[in-house]
Amino acid sequence: MSAQSQTGHAPVKTPFYYGWVIVFIAGLSVFFSGPGQTYSVSIFIESYIADFDYTRSFVSALYSTATLIAGLTLFMVGRLVDRVGQRMMMAVVGILLAIACLWNSVMVGAIMMFVGFFMLRLFGQGSMTLIPNTLVPQWFIGKRGRALSVMAIGGFLSSALLPPLNTWLINDFGWRTTWMVWGVALAVIFVPLAIFLVRNQPKDIGEIPDGTPKHHDLQQNPNVEVNEENWTLKEAMKTRAFWLILFCVSVPALVNTGVTFHLVSIVQGKGLSDEIAAIVLTLMAVIGFPVTFIVGYLVDRVSVHYVLAITFAGHIIALFILLQVSSTKGVIVYGIIWGFVNGFERIVLSIVWPNYFGREHLGSIKGIAQTIMVLGSAFGPLPFGLYFDWFGGYEGILWIMILFPLIAMIFSLLSPKPSYQAYHG
Repeated sequence: MSAQSQTGHAPVKTPFYYGWVIVFIAGLSVFFSGPGQTYSVSIFIESYIADFDYTRSFVSALYSTATLIAGLTLFMVGRLVDRVGQRMMMAVVGILLAIACLWNSVMVGAIMMFVGFFMLRLFGQGSMTLIPNTLVPQWFIGKRGRALSVMAIGGFLSSALLPPLNTWLINDFGWRTTWMVWGVALAVIFVPLAIFLVRNQPKDIGEIPDGTPKHHDLQQNPNVEVNEENWTLKEAMKTRAFWLILFCVSVPALVNTGVTFHLVSIVQGKGLSDEIAAIVLTLMAVIGFPVTFIVGYLVDRVSVHYVLAITFAGHIIALFILLQVSSTKGVIVYGIIWGFVNGFERIVLSIVWPNYFGREHLGSIKGIAQTIMVLGSAFGPLPFGLYFDWFGGYEGILWIMILFPLIAMIFSLLSPKPSYQAYHG
């Protein structure tokens, strides 16, 4: 990669491979992406509708359009990661997301709401997940699945804690104060840790991926290189697998964002309370958390495209259950199944790109994938909002959404890892 620093020492000495410190910071980044994630923003929507007297479809349109534009600009973040490195980008994006939270705390109308949504989605949902997902694969190859599983803890803690925490903060202190809390937390906690602890690659501190051989072996032979096939973005885009997987990674973003954004309304339509929606989101995270460790070991041993197909089969089952349920117990069952699916997708959607195309140009490649994911999430809320305003429910749109994971499951099975030798043969 072009963004490399001179070989030096780790900022803190650890009795274990420093890559695990990197994993911790990456997990913290995923956690603090929460203010820009739909599971967090969705808790504010009812307050926005009440305070600004907007329709649900209007707020959905603002959110979807802002997400769409954020997605179209996200690929530039991936290129910047390759150029200046994850350390600088993580700190800058953390500061910008803190500013976005403070902006949302003082917004007074539709234009400010739109800009606020845009910044949250670009810097939160997009960049704060893109950067750690390009950082951890630099430090791990053989243990990549396990490392990403540990990193995913941050995402599950975020999705488990933020919905009920936001609900409590909004009810007791108001939605403006809630946004201020997250802005201050980002600036005071995350940004300093990112600046001090993050290093872009193992070679920056005299190590190699996975931490073996021992550090003293590298001192004797500092030119040790890890044998890995690295595709450029241009080369990757000429493979069938790239385009089929690109469609696949957009599907969870599309479906999950649509359901999550309107989950409070969906649950209310089944005669249940708002608190049940927050419980479902938390339950999804709690169930998904241990599943990631199983999947982390699985993808280190089984071809990723098979695990991806299993993930989409789970999506189909979860949506079918959501269509049928009409009680608290039924919605809880949905949350459990959704948790299993979420545990699979958090790992497999992250590991497929470095496993297929290597680490060297991962920022650019993952940047395109993250752009497509954000675009997918942009088109999720609006169809649900429009369908609700037109027909007063969500049943029809949920049936339509089942088609997307069905197609993605087929595409996954048609997308084994491309052969680097065959491409260059």
